[in-house]
Formats: sequence, structure tokens, C-alpha cells
Amino acid sequence: MKCLTIVGARPQFIKASALSKKLSSNPQIQEVLLHTGQHYDVGMSEIFFAELGIRRPDYNLGVGSGSHGLQTGKMLMGIEAVLQNEKPDWVIVYGDTNSTLAGALAAAKLHIPIAHVEAGLRSWNRKMPEEINRVLTDHTADILFAPTKLAVDNLVNEGIDPVKIFLVGDVMYDVALQFADKAEQNSQILDKLNIGPKSFILATIHRAENTDNRQRLEAIFRTLILVSKDIPIVLPLHPRTRNALEAMGLLNEVSKALSITEPVGYLDMVALEKNARLILTDSGGIQKEAFFYRVPCGILREETEWQELVDLGCNRLISLSDVEAIQTDILQHLEGNISQLSGSDIYGDGHSSDKILDILLHAGQ
Repeated sequence: MKCLTIVGARPQFIKASALSKKLSSNPQIQEVLLHTGQHYDVGMSEIFFAELGIRRPDYNLGVGSGSHGLQTGKMLMGIEAVLQNEKPDWVIVYGDTNSTLAGALAAAKLHIPIAHVEAGLRSWNRKMPEEINRVLTDHTADILFAPTKLAVDNLVNEGIDPVKIFLVGDVMYDVALQFADKAEQNSQILDKLNIGPKSFILATIHRAENTDNRQRLEAIFRTLILVSKDIPIVLPLHPRTRNALEAMGLLNEVSKALSITEPVGYLDMVALEKNARLILTDSGGIQKEAFFYRVPCGILREETEWQELVDLGCNRLISLSDVEAIQTDILQHLEGNISQLSGSDIYGDGHSSDKILDILLHAGQ
């Protein structure tokens, strides 16, 4: 059985690392790996392949950045050509990026079965490009691998045949268990930044709903500047956010107040997450990783696709109405302690990849 795996962005490299190793080690499966090039520089792409032990892609489309239409269109053209050449039995897509949607659409048009890993997530905000990508991919997929019970319920409520839905847990949890100790042993990021455990806030901001909204982005960073007077804030700065701050004339002020780094690799990010006193993020994946390492997380968004973490009390949606509201929410959440939080099994038992492999093998018979 030939499986063609499509990745393109940092979260997908992490998710694919666990499953690709299982696929590659199984003699019944031939995996072809396609990288769209959505994330393409060293800090956002190459370092993840190296640290996570992902083999070099068989294809790299080199699409790069661009508008949603332009980027997705280029991906569709490139992926279609690869599918026609390789003729896989299954196409595997991950998450909710433009690479995910392009892979699903290209496969659906060619009548190639699609497996969607991390299916069923919903923020219920159709203004988010990721939400559109999720919904369309789920409704084209032939097998849907859901990470949580809530994700299963979302799919069933949308009329998707329950026979196609499998609750397997979260492959990111598999990876977190595999690499947590390695990050502690190999990462030097805390020494490099001269910070100690539980003495800093880790912040990541990259989503278009924040970076493209000048008022919201300024409110977030004005607040971070204020909070940094009480506790250091480490900010691995995404290129999109850097460009937005520069355009607003805020980059210099932010750089003086916060400890800014370039985007970091997986092991350094894990080390920062595990040792942070609080995480502030608009990233879906980092919301989960904060929970894996029992670190309180403030979500810099109006809603989240990982609602179960808010319900558990470990993550909190931060009001983005103004600087005072954001600061109040952050300082309140800073005092949280979730180290003994229950509910550790909501993302499975760390063997999601094994379950996905078994289901694919049975589906191919």
C-alpha cells in the first residue's frame, strides 16, 4: 500500500514525525513524503526535519508565502502532478493549513482516498482561514482521525458518517512523550537567554486575526510591554508578526522590553514551554503542548478549537478588548497552578500513531 503524506507547516512536521516513522518501518506500506514549502526557512522548516528525525521529502514544491488563493492554487497544481505520477492508495493530510486543504482537494478530484489526521476541530469562527480548511477537509475525507471525544461529536453533528470517524487520540501527544526528555538534555535555550525555570512568560503570536488587526496587535503588545516590567517575557518572533510590528513602528519598543528570539526548533520550544511560568499564545498546537507539560496557558484569541482545555481550567481565553482587560486576565492566570490537574487522558495514551497505522492497514485490505 502506498501512502502519500502531505505537510507544509511547523505543526504538521511535528504531527507527521510520529506517524511517518510508523509508516516507514512497516513493510506493507510505502510512504511518499511531499512538502509544499508553505513554511520554508531554516527556523520554520529544516530544523524540525532534523530534530524530529523526519527523512528528507521526496517532493518539495517550494510554494512559499503568498495570499491564500495564490498559495493554495500553486499547491493544488503541484500536488496534482505528484498524485498523477505516484498514484497512491491513500493521501494523508494533517490539521488545518492551506497545505491540508490543497492536498484534500487535489486527492478528491482524482478520486484518491483521503485520511485526515486531527479531524473534527471547530472554533466556530468562519472568519478564520483555518476553520474553512478544517471543515472542507473533513467533508472530503474518507477516514477521519479525531483526537478527542469533542472532535468526534462535532463531526457526527455535521452529518458525517460515524463509520468513517475514529477516535485515536492526538499524535502531538505521542511526540511530546517521545521528545520531552531529549529537549531537557539537549536544549541550551534557557542558558542562551539567561533565564531560569518558572521565571518567565513564553509568548507566541502569529495568527492573521491578530497580526492583520492593527488595533488588536497594538493592544496585545502594549500589554506585554507592561507585564514585562514584572516578569520577563520570551517571544520567538514569527516573520509575519515581525513585519506587522515593523510596519506599525512598534518593533524597536517591543525589542527593548521583551526577550526576542528568531523562531526556534522543536526541542528549544519544548524546553521553553516546560519551563515557562505561563504561556501566552494564539497557536492551537502550543495550547495543547502547554497542557502536556502542565503549564497554564492564556489564549490570545476570542475562541479556541481546543475548548476542552478551557473547560478543564488549565487554559483561559484572554479578553482582547483593551490593554487593561488583557493585563488583568494575564496577571490573574499567572497565579494559576495546574501541575496536579486531572484529565490527562483526553488526548489518548501516547499511541495514536499505532492506532492510525492499524486502521489504515485494515482499510487497505
